[in-house]
Order: sequence, then C-alpha cells, then structure tokens
Amino acid sequence: MPVFCAAYGCYNRRNTESRSRGITFHKFPSDTGLRRRWEIALRRKGFAASESSKLCSDHFKPDDFDRTGQIVRLRDGATPSVFNFPPHLQKHVAKRVTKTSRKAEERPSVDLSEHIPESESQPNDDHSYALPSSPTRLKARLSEALSRVKSLEREKENAMARERRAKTTVKRVLEDLKPKNLVNGKRI
Repeated sequence: MPVFCAAYGCYNRRNTESRSRGITFHKFPSDTGLRRRWEIALRRKGFAASESSKLCSDHFKPDDFDRTGQIVRLRDGATPSVFNFPPHLQKHVAKRVTKTSRKAEERPSVDLSEHIPESESQPNDDHSYALPSSPTRLKARLSEALSRVKSLEREKENAMARERRAKTTVKRVLEDLKPKNLVNGKRI
C-alpha cells in the first residue's frame, strides 16, 4: 500500500527516491493529546488521522529526531512545525509591544571586541588547553562542550536501552528453545 504524507501541499511518498533523499515517514502518535497537537499543526479543516496516516520527516526540525540507532525515530513529544502553508492558512504572529521589548530593540548591540585591548597577550589557539582570550569565546567553547556531553549521554542511554532489548530477546529465545531440548541448561 503506498504511503503519502498527510500534510497540506506535501507530495512526498514512500519510494526509493524519497528514501535516497533521507525522507522518513512517521505514524501519528497513539497518545491522544499529542495526536491532537499533530492534527492541529497540519491546519487541515476536519482532518482526523487514521491508522494509516503518516507525516514525512520534512515537517520536523532536525533536533526532533533521534538518529543514534539504526532506525530514525522521533523524540518523545516532538510536534511537526515545518510547513509551507499558502497565505490563507498561515498564522499571523503578533509582535511584542511591551515597554521592555521596545527598549531592547532601541538599545544598540554591544561589540565586545572594542572593549578588549589588543596589547593583551593572546593565548595560542592551537592548544586545546589554552583558555580563549574573550569571555564570548570562552562561553562558546563551554556551550560546545556541554552540548557534546549531552549528546554523548543520550548516545549512552540509547546504547544501554539497545543492550537491554538484546538481552531480553536472547532470554526469550533461550526460553523458547529449552522446552524443545535444543539448548542445554548451562549458562553462556
């Protein structure tokens, strides 16, 4: 049975061409609240997702996906947000008009490079242990390191989950084979 994307104006369908472009198709969630948010995000009047309804990966942000395993999965709670709606379906986004937001718009941006004297000795950037000269560079390196740590922790959790699933599968296979006398009772 052919699989088409349920989004308005999207002509992606599951075939070899879409697979080669890296497009994946995802079922609507079984959780009713999240399913309803997906349906609302589509902005299709009277649309109710069926069991065969799918959305393609073009309608999700890159960080909505978990690509650490062999299968591309959506992260829990991911909602489609990338659409190319015609003007009559686009939402009007009102700008903020608070006193604070006006002040922020009026305030000129600060260039930190003006405030750092050039006479300061600059550490050699080719040494990974050397601290950057400016606080903005230091903050950027810190945020890179923190995002890398977060990514590695996520990979570790996924690897541990894969290991648990593999152990459960092996245990079930052994339990199925024991009554048939196809495996002895010794520990492997």
